[in-house]
Amino acid sequence: MAQSTKNKVNSYRRLSGITVVAVYFLILVGGIVRSTGSGMGCPDWPKCFGSVIPPTSVNQLPVNYQEIYLEKRLAKNERFVATLSKLGFKETANQLANDKSIQIEEEFNATKTWIEYINRLIGVVIGLLILATLVKSFSLWSQDKWIAITAFLSLVLVAFTGWIGSIVVSTNLLAWMITVHMLLALALVAVLLYSHRRAARLLATNQITSPMPKKIFGLLLAASILMLIQVVLGTQVREGIDRVSFAMGNMLREEWVGKVGLVFLVHRSFSLVLLALHVLYFVWAFKFSTRHSSLTYWNQALLLLLVLEIISGMGMAYFGIPAYLQPVHLLFGSMILGVQFILLLQLKEQSNPKLIQQL
Repeated sequence: MAQSTKNKVNSYRRLSGITVVAVYFLILVGGIVRSTGSGMGCPDWPKCFGSVIPPTSVNQLPVNYQEIYLEKRLAKNERFVATLSKLGFKETANQLANDKSIQIEEEFNATKTWIEYINRLIGVVIGLLILATLVKSFSLWSQDKWIAITAFLSLVLVAFTGWIGSIVVSTNLLAWMITVHMLLALALVAVLLYSHRRAARLLATNQITSPMPKKIFGLLLAASILMLIQVVLGTQVREGIDRVSFAMGNMLREEWVGKVGLVFLVHRSFSLVLLALHVLYFVWAFKFSTRHSSLTYWNQALLLLLVLEIISGMGMAYFGIPAYLQPVHLLFGSMILGVQFILLLQLKEQSNPKLIQQL
């Protein structure tokens, strides 16, 4: 490969890698928004209280600002409900149309407004980064057109994720919409990582020679699917905690976990199944992996993240769900899925080395 092409590949990998890190940072900030109850800090989208720069005092808003923005949200919800009905989701549309919680409008809180506003600014930066990766990917079209195709897909995904974010706001943080928004962010990470990995395959130093048993790939795939389910269960726990905290007036945090109910017990028990699967995976992977290889280092990263995820989960369960641990716990879970995806790509290649040239 010519040096100029190598430089283009390395440049694309650096930019796409930075973009992945930025998306993970946005997931962390999104967790902070959720844990601080700042999701409705801006009642409209994409502006905040109708301005590019949000207000710092309620005196800067009209006296009837709550009625104004409630009317705007309800109008947007009507369009969304109509769209769902046309797509065949009539039951969901009816539930959304009759959900009274959507009609609650929060009072202005400067701190919450600016937390949400910063979250949106970071989203804009990520959109620009993804646009830049798309532009840079065109230089690699002749080497691998799928790099550019996946870069374009990431741009489509970030645009769709932003639109879903606006629906999250208009529906007053409807729980299942928040879950969809989070899953889209994880899908965006996966597409970016795949594009980043395809670029790495263009470099001769990334050729893999040692084969891996296919059972290791199957085991990690099962663990990854279950991990994704666990993350979704975590959102259900979060929803239950929100209900309990509201009912208890945000008091007696140490009692919240006990009142969440069955979903928390399932979430906690499910973690034991995941731990067992990963222990078995690590035993097999370390047995067949070449020492000091990229695969080994990523396995070590996965092990570290699992330990941190367990520690943060225990901290939440036994110390009254500290607000600062909630976004950290979500970030570790999201990073585990990302590392698992990277390992799955590498394991697929090592179980069939010809795939490197075919894809």
